[in-house]
Amino acid sequence: MRPFRVAVTFDAEHPDRPHHLVGHEHELLDTLGELDVRATFFVQGRWAEAFPDAARRIGDEGHLVGNHSHYHARMHLLTEAGLREDLRAAAGVIERHCRRDPVPWFRAPFGAGASDARVQDALQELGYTQVLWTSTGSDWDPERTAAHVEDELLASALAHGDGAILLCHTWPSHTYATLAGTIARLRSAGAQLVTVDQLDASQIPSTWGPGGD
Repeated sequence: MRPFRVAVTFDAEHPDRPHHLVGHEHELLDTLGELDVRATFFVQGRWAEAFPDAARRIGDEGHLVGNHSHYHARMHLLTEAGLREDLRAAAGVIERHCRRDPVPWFRAPFGAGASDARVQDALQELGYTQVLWTSTGSDWDPERTAAHVEDELLASALAHGDGAILLCHTWPSHTYATLAGTIARLRSAGAQLVTVDQLDASQIPSTWGPGGD
């Protein structure tokens, strides 16, 4: 069985759905530690301010840290000055609480505005690389079951193959119910779990295709 690389990523952000487990991030980090998985966390600045102990653990335990904006706004709706201010504010807070510089990794909230020229210009100016995803179980959707989320994460990762980037979140109950099972099934399929910086640059999607943004 040929190994293939899969990057498990989490958006660490305030929830906006009913099936959330706010404040359970330590449980998530405990599970990753027990399973010997280093993940990539895209951290919202205001989330790091609200949960500084969890933010510090993300950095201290060797997970890769990226910027997920400060206010979790759709970036293409901000002014040019607002874009840069949001990115800088988030970076300062993330560096203070995670004790890691999030540059060069960034993920736009909702993936919105990833193909917008103004957003791309601001990211380039501040040294960021946009990191979207290739695989998702839609853990944010309360209409999905945990089993559906796990099955879809696995199927989409296997369909993509080497360089798959899984999109997960730190707050849905589905994440906690499926994490250990998803990791076990990926490893059984031959996956090597890595952080985003261990992938080839050409494997990291930074914009959406036509109609995808």
